[in-house]
Amino acid sequence: MAQYAILIYAHDSAHALDATAQDTEPCDEHSDDLAASGAMLAAYALTPRDMATSIRGDTVTDGPFIDAKEVVAGFYVIEAPDLDAALAIARTNPAVRDGGGVEVRPVHSSFLKGQEQATP
Repeated sequence: MAQYAILIYAHDSAHALDATAQDTEPCDEHSDDLAASGAMLAAYALTPRDMATSIRGDTVTDGPFIDAKEVVAGFYVIEAPDLDAALAIARTNPAVRDGGGVEVRPVHSSFLKGQEQATP
């Protein structure tokens, strides 16, 4: 089955260091649903944009790489039979209904520590 990365774009991450369970509840429920479905392979919630550090050439700056209305708040990798199925799964992400959005990309190759072989 094909793998797809789903990048979550939002005003900022809901996963601040002082976030409450109520703050992250929609994200956590969505993650639990995907895990229970068997589609999700991995998921990563990123910290808020003010915790980012960017490198461009020899310059290191505080903040996200691109100053934009929305930033990558997290991403996950799913397995789906085709792009249409991956898009149907991605549409259920809470960011879509909360004013943000998601980007779906087929995964070309992968590596996970502990795996004997990377996916071609």
